[in-house]
Amino acid sequence: MSANTRPFFVVSSGRSGTSLMQRLFSAFPHVEMHHEYMMQHVQPAAIKHYLGLIGLGEAVHVLRATHGASIHHTPALLWGDASHALSWLIPVLNRLFPEARFIHLVRDGRLVTQSYFLERTQDCYTDDAVAALQRHYDSHGQVPAPPPEARFWWPVPPRGHPLAPEFSSLGRFGRIAFHWAQVNRTINHHLDAIPAERKHVIRIEDLASRTDARQGLMAFMGLPWDDRLTGLLTLDDSAPALTPPALTPEQSAQFDAIAADMMQLFGYERPKLQRAAR
Repeated sequence: MSANTRPFFVVSSGRSGTSLMQRLFSAFPHVEMHHEYMMQHVQPAAIKHYLGLIGLGEAVHVLRATHGASIHHTPALLWGDASHALSWLIPVLNRLFPEARFIHLVRDGRLVTQSYFLERTQDCYTDDAVAALQRHYDSHGQVPAPPPEARFWWPVPPRGHPLAPEFSSLGRFGRIAFHWAQVNRTINHHLDAIPAERKHVIRIEDLASRTDARQGLMAFMGLPWDDRLTGLLTLDDSAPALTPPALTPEQSAQFDAIAADMMQLFGYERPKLQRAAR
């Protein structure tokens, strides 16, 4: 590791442009950039820590053995990871890497929820995986943890959360809406403790459409903007990428009930109800 290596972390809900961030920052030769680095270790630890099933020390141990080891051995000046799992671990990352920078990447929650719902049908909030994690959590760890497959490690509401009693009955769409709202709420809360010069919030829609947003991100990272990089700013699941999805009235009502406050916080307008095309 160079004495000047600086870690940075892109935190988000996922399906928000994290792979785009990997492509963008990898274009710079002195940046080592990852997308969801060592997820089979980090995602279970992140959700266990969020739910209080492991303490700070164990979470630090996991990140020291994964991210810390890679940062130690890199010759790069900047080392980054864009990962939704890290969103639950900001205080742990800040403890390990007190000079690290954080980019909070936000995308319209309706698009994120619809993207997960339609594209990740087998590994995102399926009934059996949710039930397995819920049994482990409700038993205070007495029931064995699910295996470290990503599909088991999507957060359930912690004890005392308003949605905890009804979470199993929400269906996949409602659970994913909870995830978008809760992960962004958690990021927002934890970044409050990070000095302003080490954090940057950006909406992916602005990054794709506004020159000042692109230049602001690059200035925050101390990197030069080159207009030739614009071609990298295309989301993987983006046919009509940056327009609100067509939700059914039922989906729209459920999403608003769960996530309207966070949508308002990030400046997203309330859409007209639309029925999804089949």
